[in-house]
Amino acid sequence: MPTLNVHFLPGQVAETKLAGSTVVVIDTLRATSTICQALASGATCVMPFLEVEESRRAAERFARNEILLGGERHGRKIEGFDLGNSPLEYMPEAIAGKRVLFTTTNGTRAMHHARHARRTLMGCLLNRAALVEALVDEPRVDILCAGTEGKETGEDILAAGAIVYSLVEADRPSSMSTVLNYRIDEGAHRALGIWHEALDAASDAGRSVEAQLELAMLETPGGRNLLAIGHDADIAACARLDSLDVVPELNRELNEIRPA
Repeated sequence: MPTLNVHFLPGQVAETKLAGSTVVVIDTLRATSTICQALASGATCVMPFLEVEESRRAAERFARNEILLGGERHGRKIEGFDLGNSPLEYMPEAIAGKRVLFTTTNGTRAMHHARHARRTLMGCLLNRAALVEALVDEPRVDILCAGTEGKETGEDILAAGAIVYSLVEADRPSSMSTVLNYRIDEGAHRALGIWHEALDAASDAGRSVEAQLELAMLETPGGRNLLAIGHDADIAACARLDSLDVVPELNRELNEIRPA
């Protein structure tokens, strides 16, 4: 029986415990949402780095017109970088055909935490349906939420719950012919319950699921951080459920994220 686990923070699971698993890294606001948008917009690849200076040193290996430096620290674009961490910046006219060297406060650290995984995929609300299709044959899936500066954050748990829901309940894409029975852990149960609460709240209020997600994310630590720095529009941009048909996968040998 395949297993499905959800970890609300990297610190809740030892790196070695993820060995052999397919790990889905989630940083809804905003790293994995931005990576999905970058690849959907035609970026050649995204190269993740832990530190700002690592990104700068790596840039020296490439012609400057072939790359873009992207990322943030504490939500704000890094001085001297071309782009921040807003998916709205990563449109085709800005990045098509470019290699993006990328570093963020939480997301790229979660990717590093999964370095022993058999596969590392990027997940968010935007690519939920495509991601679920890519996971159907995986014997073990660990969903790893990045959190916000070491604390759990609701937007990542909502995205995790959306993925769990599609894998274990009737919301599967029609192309998934295999019906799977997962052994799910306590984290997955909790995330699934939070997703059901969001669906119920949307239904009770007569609003769309996307509108409910946006409203919920305004109250999460990650959402409040974005509001404080004037990035309100990013919350709506990251709430577009199932809007991107891309599954980013990290090749650790090359340190490149490309579509799976």
